[in-house]
Amino acid sequence: MRTSIATVSLSGSLTEKLTAASRAGFDGVEIFENDLLASPLTPEEIRARCADLGLRIDLYQPMRDIEAVPADEFARNLRRARHKFELMRRLGADTVLVCSSVSPLAVDDDALAAEQLSRLADLAQDFGIRVAYEALAWGRHVNTYDHAWRVVETADHPALGTCLDSFHILSRGSDPKGIEEIPGAKIFFLQLADAPLLAMDVLRWSRHYRCFPGQGDFDVAGLLAHVLRTGYAGPLSLEVFNDVFRQAEAGPTAVDARRSLLVLQEAVGAAELPAPVVPTGVAFAELVTPDTEPVSALLAALGFARAARHRTKPVDLWQQGEARILVNTGPAVRRGGTQLAAIGLRSPDPAAAAERAEALLAPVLPRRRGPRDAPLDAVAAPDGTELFFCGSDHWRADFAHLAHTPAATDVRHIDHLALTQPWHHFDEATLFHRSVLGLHAQESVDVADPYGLLRSRAVTNADGSVRIALTVGAAPTDDTVRAQHIALATDDVVAAARRFRAGGGRLLPVPANYYDDLAARYELTDEELATYRDLGILYDRDAHGVFRHCYTRTVGRVFFELVQRDGGYRGYGARNAPVRLAAQHAVRAVTGG
Repeated sequence: MRTSIATVSLSGSLTEKLTAASRAGFDGVEIFENDLLASPLTPEEIRARCADLGLRIDLYQPMRDIEAVPADEFARNLRRARHKFELMRRLGADTVLVCSSVSPLAVDDDALAAEQLSRLADLAQDFGIRVAYEALAWGRHVNTYDHAWRVVETADHPALGTCLDSFHILSRGSDPKGIEEIPGAKIFFLQLADAPLLAMDVLRWSRHYRCFPGQGDFDVAGLLAHVLRTGYAGPLSLEVFNDVFRQAEAGPTAVDARRSLLVLQEAVGAAELPAPVVPTGVAFAELVTPDTEPVSALLAALGFARAARHRTKPVDLWQQGEARILVNTGPAVRRGGTQLAAIGLRSPDPAAAAERAEALLAPVLPRRRGPRDAPLDAVAAPDGTELFFCGSDHWRADFAHLAHTPAATDVRHIDHLALTQPWHHFDEATLFHRSVLGLHAQESVDVADPYGLLRSRAVTNADGSVRIALTVGAAPTDDTVRAQHIALATDDVVAAARRFRAGGGRLLPVPANYYDDLAARYELTDEELATYRDLGILYDRDAHGVFRHCYTRTVGRVFFELVQRDGGYRGYGARNAPVRLAAQHAVRAVTGG
């Protein structure tokens, strides 16, 4: 199906928005009136620019407060409409969006609304234009899609149809099944947007918190299925008002938008994509560092041994149990020193995983490799983390074994990885990991940091062998570099913490007040509490089990977490995150790192 995007969904000038939409692969755009008014280009120049970019102008919008008004007011509205229709003819747009009135002059009279919309359609028809009437969720008298359709049906004009908007329908809790009673030919346009479920005024919700399909909580796919059953053959168009998107770079936002429509079409059977290939485990995590000494000391204290070295690159393989950490001293070191730069994901079919990633517009990364290096497909996640698809452990053949004495093993494998996202990539990251990797997204959690509120959302495979926690990073005015971390699974976190400390490692100190509260919340023995207090171990429970965990100090941008899951615990200790964040801030204030 043809795809379109409203210019209001992207940041920048109108020219920048059109270029971003074209490069992302959209077929058309909705021109938002404010974007046109602010553009130095004439309508003819905008029309030519769209043609050069391969874009059709599918809709001009919005025209407000037209119908069910006194005669003198409607005469003024027709005069305004004539000017807009002349503009649209110059622009080359043949459909205009008319929103249901919010004017205090509007009356609750469907017959009058239908009669005036019919007269508007008469005028539009003279210019070769169609009128798509949309029910705003906060419309004064018409605020549901079925009510808007009744008005259109009463008017019975060939140049008048309805526009369906998923946000206006789903935010009011309307049943979209009734859409199937509307003839597809009378649905002149379809606008799609998702949103998180929020308890707030619907106008504010709409103007600030919409997102692309698959990023929120609405059943946009279910609504689209109803629309397609009517025989609707127009474009799928995104109209997303979002404060973050309107500040982020237009190019990546447009790519994310296009990805959302590809996944949406796949969900309703309107497009065929390579099937998802869900990763089955974590093969390795790769740290990039300008200085190996601090991270090597940290890994050694955790019980890792330097087991191998890459044959052609400055990369060491550290291993303990099934947990493998690569330490790379290559040149690609960004601000902040040591960082988590890549993740190797075990995949049952790496080639198919890469094919799906490419089909969903994930950038496939060129890889410098020697003639004997294992071929590994890699793509970039929205935050720049490289994701390698590993079919087996054949990648380890690139490493020459080093003589080493394995330490007594406390760590079994990598439990989860936490990736801090740039402030404008959080929703994009959620959609990416769900659609490209086929992971399941858990509910979003708000975490209190001493200097702001953070959002976190975990994505996992079915058995929990792949767990990635996505956390929103610094705001655009905040130059703080937030840390990433690797959580290591152990069967005995107390023994692991003691061994780490005995090996010279430094655990994150936890305030005594935390343990006073822990004693009040749970019936723990005095001995348990004393041990947890001594080692900085945090404690949590859910309906399935118990979680004990502690943290190392941070090296560069990276720290490690030792975790013990008992009884099927499914979470990540979110209740304890504010304490951990405050403790890290306190250490940073004293040590500067």
